[in-house]
Amino acid sequence: MAADLLQSAPSLPIAMLDFSRQYSIIREEVLAVIEEVCASQRFILGPQVARFERAVALACDSPHALGCASGTDALWLAMDAARIGPGDAVITTPFSFFATASSIIRCGATPIFADIDPKTFNLSPTSVAAIFDSPAGANVKAIMPVHLYGQCADWDAFTAFQQQHGLLLIEDAAQAFGATWNGIPAGALGDAAAFSFYPTKNLSAFGDAGLVTTASDELAERVTMLRAHGMRRRYFHDEIGGNSRLDTLQAAVLEVKLRYLPQWNQQRRDRATLYDQLFQEAGLAAPSVTDGIVLPITDRRASHVFHQYVIRVPRRDALRLHLSNAQIGTEIYYPLPLHLQESLAYLGYKQGDFPHTERAAEEVLALPMYPELRDDEQRTIVEAIANFYARPADVTTKSE
Repeated sequence: MAADLLQSAPSLPIAMLDFSRQYSIIREEVLAVIEEVCASQRFILGPQVARFERAVALACDSPHALGCASGTDALWLAMDAARIGPGDAVITTPFSFFATASSIIRCGATPIFADIDPKTFNLSPTSVAAIFDSPAGANVKAIMPVHLYGQCADWDAFTAFQQQHGLLLIEDAAQAFGATWNGIPAGALGDAAAFSFYPTKNLSAFGDAGLVTTASDELAERVTMLRAHGMRRRYFHDEIGGNSRLDTLQAAVLEVKLRYLPQWNQQRRDRATLYDQLFQEAGLAAPSVTDGIVLPITDRRASHVFHQYVIRVPRRDALRLHLSNAQIGTEIYYPLPLHLQESLAYLGYKQGDFPHTERAAEEVLALPMYPELRDDEQRTIVEAIANFYARPADVTTKSE
C-alpha cells in the first residue's frame, strides 16, 4: 500500500539541510551588501547593525533588539542584564541544546530542570508547578522556557507563574524567529528573549550571531553595556562585561534574509503539511510510538515555524541507519538530555528523573526541513521510511 501511494523517482542524496539552494536565490543581494560593508571598512557595530536591530524590533514587536556575537551570548546577556546571578535558580528544560543550561551557569546561577510535555517537547507547566510546591522553588528567580523546534512554549501557563511568584520570564527563542503565541511574536512574550542566527536557523547568518529583545529600557541599556566589556563610555568600564558585538558583515547578510523570512517560514509550514499528508497516506501516522510514527503537533494557540520537523519513531537508531544507507540525511535533537550530561553531574540529577525527556531522547528523529526542499524529495523520504517499517523487525541490511 505504502509503495503504491508514494511512487516517485529517486532524487538522491537528500541532505538534512542544503545551504546552496537558499544562497542561489539571494546571492546577488548578499554579495552587494558585503561589498558595501567592505567598502565602508566599518566591520564592528556599523550602520547595518543598527538597521538590522530596528528591523528585528519591528518584526518581533519589541521596543529593543540588540545584536550580539551568538545565541549563547544572547542567553547570557539577557540573564546577566536582568541581574540573575549567584544564589538564584532558573527553571528550564533538560531537552534542549547545551547553551540553555550553560548560560545559566555562566551567570553564576543554578539551573533547575523540569520535565517536558511529551506532545510538544516544550517545558511542561505541570512539572514546573511541582517545583514551586517543593523546597527547590525557594530561590527561583526566573523561568527560561525553550521554544523548541520552532513552536512557542505554553506562555499562558508561564505568565500565570510569573504573576503568582513574581519571577522573570526569559525566552530561549533560538529556534523560533517568526513563531507566535496567541498572535504575539516570540521575542515579545517574556521580560527578555534570546535569538540565535547560527547558519542552520530559519534566519541564519554566515557564521555565529545572536540577538536579545526586551521591552525594558533598563535591560536594553545593560545588554548594550555588557556586550562591550561593560562600557557605557569608551575605555570606562563600569562592570565586567564581555566581548559580544554583532559583526557588521553578519548584520548586513541577516538584513537581506529577514526580508525573505515570512515567505520562508510559510514554505516550512507547507513542507510540514506535506510530510503530514504523506505519512497519513502511507498509513504510518499513529497516536503513539507503539503503533507507528507520531507526527509533530501544533498547539492551536501557536504559529509553528518548523525550524525542525521532528517525528517520534520506533527503532529510531535502526531507521536512521537505514535512511543514511539510502543517502537521506537526518539528525537527533537531542540524544542525551542535559540532566545526564557528564559536565552537569554535579547538579545531582540521575536517570529516571525526567521520564518524558528521556523517552523523547530515544525516539525523536528530525527529517530534512528547509524552504527549498522539493515535493519529490519528501516523497522519497517517506517512501524510504515506509519501506523500513514494511520489513520484519529482525530483518536488517548488511550495514545495519
